[in-house]
This record gives sequence, C-alpha cells and structure tokens, in this order.
Amino acid sequence: MLPVVTAQEMQMADRAAIEELHIGETRLMELAGRECLRIIRESLQKESLAATSFLVVCGKGNNGGDGFVLARHLLNLEASVDLVLLYPESLLQGVNQEGLAILEAYSEHEAELRIFISHDEALPFVAETRYDALIDAITGTGLRLSKPGMALASPLTEGIELLNTLRDRTGAPLIAIDLPSGLDATTGFSATPSILADMTITMAFLKRGFYLNKGPECCGELHVAEISIPRFLAEPSSCLLVDQEFAAEQFILREPSSAKQRNGKILIIAGSQSSESSMVGAAILSAKAALKTGAGYVCISLPISLAAIVHIAVPEAVVIGRDLSTIAEKASWADTILIGCGLGRDQSAIDLVRELLANSIVNSTKLILDADALYALSVIGTADALSQCRAVLLTPHYGEFSRLCNMPIEMIAADPIESARSFAALHGATVLLKGAPTVIAGTEGPALLNTSGTEALATAGSGDVLSGMIAALAAKRASLFNAAGAAAWFHGRAGDLASDIASLVSSGMVVDTIQQAIEEIFERQE
Repeated sequence: MLPVVTAQEMQMADRAAIEELHIGETRLMELAGRECLRIIRESLQKESLAATSFLVVCGKGNNGGDGFVLARHLLNLEASVDLVLLYPESLLQGVNQEGLAILEAYSEHEAELRIFISHDEALPFVAETRYDALIDAITGTGLRLSKPGMALASPLTEGIELLNTLRDRTGAPLIAIDLPSGLDATTGFSATPSILADMTITMAFLKRGFYLNKGPECCGELHVAEISIPRFLAEPSSCLLVDQEFAAEQFILREPSSAKQRNGKILIIAGSQSSESSMVGAAILSAKAALKTGAGYVCISLPISLAAIVHIAVPEAVVIGRDLSTIAEKASWADTILIGCGLGRDQSAIDLVRELLANSIVNSTKLILDADALYALSVIGTADALSQCRAVLLTPHYGEFSRLCNMPIEMIAADPIESARSFAALHGATVLLKGAPTVIAGTEGPALLNTSGTEALATAGSGDVLSGMIAALAAKRASLFNAAGAAAWFHGRAGDLASDIASLVSSGMVVDTIQQAIEEIFERQE
C-alpha cells in the first residue's frame, strides 16, 4: 500500500533525503522536473513536443523551482514556453534563483521562450495565445489553511485565476505540479481561489489533502513522480492507501480438502418486523454478501416469523430466532458476529444489543456493529458497552459517528482521519468511517484510506452489503482492521462493476458483482 502523507511528513522526508542521504536539493528538483516532463508527455500522447505550447506560472518557492526545471526540459524537446513569474526575481533564493538564471541564459538563444516578470506584463500576451497545456507551479505543499475558503493575497490570486480562466475558456488541460495551488496538502481545505486541475503530478508520495474535503475536486487525475526519496523516509506514515494487492492478501483461498466450517462461520443478528414495517431485506443483503465473499457457513438470527422469506432469498443460510440462549449457543460456534443490519430502533432492539454486548460468549468473539446496533450503542453508552468487547469493529457513516462521539458532522468531515483515529484509540475499537474516502482506523498504527467505488454506492442497503463482506473476511482469519480495509476495496470495486451494468445501482446488483470483483483481482495477479 502506498503511504499518504501530511505536509509535515513530506517536509520531514524531503529534509531527511537532503541531510541524511545527501541527495542535493538541486538533484531533487531536477528529478522532479524530468518526471513531470515524462508524465506530461504520456498524458498528452505526443511522440514529439515540437510545435506544442505551454504556459508555466511560477511562485517564489520550490514549487516555482520545479516549474523552472520543467520549462527547460520542455524547451529541450522543442516545445514553446511562456513563463510567468508572479514575484520579483529578487525574492527567489538559492536553487530557485539558479533555475531562473538558466532560463534567462536560454532566452538569449531560444526564440520559443518568453519570460514575463509579472502577471500584469504577461496578461496581454497570454490572453491571445492558444496553449496545449497550462502548468501550475505556484504554491505546492507550503500553503497552510486554518479553515476552508480563506482568501489568498496578491499575486497568488491573479496567478490562480489566470490559469483557471484560460482552462475554462480554451479547454487546455491544467496540470498542477505537486499540489493544486490553493489546496492545503494535509486537510484538503481549499482557499479562494484555488486551482481546479485536470491532473496533479505530486512528488514522491501521495498527500492526505488529495482525498479530503475539496481535494478530489481540485486535483483531477493523480500521478506520483518518483524523485529518489525512498519510502523508508516516509515511514511510519500516518495513512496508507488500500490497493488491490492488500485486498487480495486478506482474501484467504479455500484449501482443496476444506469443509464449510473451516471457511468462516458467521452469525448475523439482523432484521426486524413490526406492525408498521419490516427490515428483513437488510439481513438478506448482509447474508448474501457474506456468502458471495466466500463464507462457509452463515446463520441469521431474526424474528422467526421471517424465516420463510429468508429461506427463499438465501437458501444457504441457517435461521434461528431471537432467544438469547439460542443466540449464545451459536455465538460460541461463530468465528465472527455481525449485529445491527435492520435490527430496528425500538426499546426491545436496544435492550437486545445491551444484553448481547454484556454476554461473555458474544463479547469474546470478533464483533461487527453496524446500523441500528450503532444507534443502540449511542443510547446505552459507548464506553461501558465496548469496554467488555475483545475485538470490535464499528462501521458508522458520518451521521452515526456523530451520535457516537457527540461531534458535529461538519467537524468530523473536516478531519475524518483524526476523528476516527481518536475514537478508536479512546474506546479500544476499530472504526470504519464510511465516506469518500472511507477511513479505517485502529487503536495504533497507520489509518487506511479506501477510494474505490463511486457515488453509485450511495444507495439503500449498501452498508449492509459491506458489513457482510467484512464479516466473511474476518471469519476467514483476517483481523477486523484488515478485513475492513479489504472489504471496503472489494465493495467499491463491485460497485464500479455494477454501475457499468446500469446507471441506477441497487445493493442487490452490488451483491451480484462481488464474485466478479474477487475473481478479477486474482486474474490480474496471474
């Protein structure tokens, strides 16, 4: 899995590369420029850059220095370059001053290079020029925003607005170097204005801000430039990005001679029925998802009057009622217990969750609490209820998490990673916080970010499917933390496949594509 770093972690890795590994700043900048050139050429799908035109807008820091190097390499490949300096040359220091000096020497020989020493000087010329690509090299990772929407000062505002305006008016792709200017690398907060890039080429490691708040909107397509900063300088990273390799590692294949009891036994306590409503569908979806993800044996505890419906929908599942002694007997048999999908929110459901979490057989088994079990948890008291659990995973969306931790949704959304990590550490639990991205946090170590899937998964029952998938992987010996990360990836991929089939995606369609997502990943490895 790739590390996802904060601005501070990136600065520390950058400094360590220079001071400990003796990789000079000039060398790092040269590598950055060359890698950007390679990625841009591939993106534009041009064998030759002759007769192509680029606008490069540079700030005064190292991001501007990367822009100077990129401009030089573009010129070496016979492209034409207009370079706009937003700050006076006197404010450039060290390696950046050197980079500009090289370009100024080039200008004596290169008819294809124009250097403008301010936004105002450049405006009459660039407004009349058609560019093949626009390059943002203004702020990079150095920008810090204490809140979203902060106003930027001149000349940053003028530089960003120039690039955004040209992108909108001409359709030329806007490429951000390292980070879209105006975006905070850690929080994903965006300033006013901020670059709206079509592509971001980031240096060495992915940044946390790419995935939070306005990050996805500002970044466009993401590429990582390898600039000789080794991964061990970013370790331990506070976040890792879930990928298909990690997901595959958590999916334990069946042994040829294995029996159903050896492939994961799951007890699902879900579903409800009253005179006003029925939520048996949630139990069916979670059970189907668990079976599709490879569980060997699934037992569902629900009101026994619903047994016939479940047997028709999921004939593989065993059904038991809601008698606590019967549930406890099955709990002693189960590898993983899932509680909550469609359980209901009346007093009897809350009392059931309280009794289950206090039961020594239940709370000593791997537990997954979802949906209505999370509501019950917020009523009976999170700290006391969870203190008795040996290994427990909570799977809230933002609204459910807000009830559990008594934080406004807006505050959680501003920093979902630290919100989940703090809660997990406080309660000794694992948390899967659903959203874009989905955050998986344990009691220690890095958090996981999952970005697979699309808005097509925002459909009723999607969470029930995810919980069933997690239960299956956990029952097959993955830790709850790893099972949550891998299931989130498979769930997202299944959603992608379902959305390829139809524009409107149902949770049932997602269940139907789970096996396809799993088979696909192993086919890739072969």
